Amino acid sequence: MIDLSTEYLGMVLKNPLVPSASPLARQPDMARRLEDAGAAAIVMNSLFEEEVIEDEERLDHLMHHQGIGHFEASSYLPVNDGYRTHLETYLEQLAGLKRSLEIPVIASLNGTTPGGWTTHACELEQAGADALELNIYFMPSDLTCSSEQIESRYIDILTAVKKQVAIPVMMKLSPQFTSIGQLVKRLEIAGVDGVSLFNRYYLPDMDLQTLAVTPSLKLSTSVESRLSMRWIAMLYGRVKITLAATSGIHTHDDAIKLLLAGADVTHMCAALLHHGPEYLGEVLNGMMQWMEEKEYASVAQLKGSVSHARAIDPAAFERANYIKTLDSFHSPDGVWR
Repeated sequence: MIDLSTEYLGMVLKNPLVPSASPLARQPDMARRLEDAGAAAIVMNSLFEEEVIEDEERLDHLMHHQGIGHFEASSYLPVNDGYRTHLETYLEQLAGLKRSLEIPVIASLNGTTPGGWTTHACELEQAGADALELNIYFMPSDLTCSSEQIESRYIDILTAVKKQVAIPVMMKLSPQFTSIGQLVKRLEIAGVDGVSLFNRYYLPDMDLQTLAVTPSLKLSTSVESRLSMRWIAMLYGRVKITLAATSGIHTHDDAIKLLLAGADVTHMCAALLHHGPEYLGEVLNGMMQWMEEKEYASVAQLKGSVSHARAIDPAAFERANYIKTLDSFHSPDGVWR
């Protein structure tokens, strides 16, 4: 019997497939379908501090700044008894998932202010989260902001949150850092329990008719998993924290490659949105079939076996691969080169 168990943020999971933050976690029946299909844990959709602040400002305006000039008419002012804020809804959702699922539930927090990160982290812990993912989205528009200042922002947020909560804390990182390896080491020293590589930022588009900047959603493809694969392979054995792979994991081949590189878990999102929760079971079955054919007895045995430290050609993860890839291109017949 193949042992698929793996360690994730200090927890032993039954396998390395963990659905990442997506709308699927908002619905208890969808979450249960993911669990039934084999999900070993689930990451909730993010709680955005901007929405919490907007709710607070709206309630404050409705309740305290609508003087209408007549005593008898004051009874018509709205009451907030039936109004559910984003924070209340999220905490109820978290509590509901904990009641209905047996697998670990990881809350995801996307904050904007120092107080927001720590306050909401505590609330999520109290609501029953087994771990916390810090989803930092910071786009520096100030051209005087240095790379050191940006990285220190991540360290400061992590340090502040770790002082307030006892549950494991995972940090979801962008690939847009000058030295990813050094940043991960700094985070490890600061107390992070794991990193998720990499956050996939959605890029804006332009409407050529109105000239408005518009949101644009393009789901990932398997090609994007290679960036995570490369850096996880470089980090494996050099850090002791959890390494989670995210973005572009669509098939059992994708998941296996990330595990061979050294990932402890592989997150899935777009593939599950495309195919439904039950697709996760197909990926799991494909992984087991491959492991059986290759005579791997456990995930622990295959994990990191093609990392930078163990690869037949470690340089393939570095600059040498860049040169070989360029030389591998061949133009179609009839095209001049």
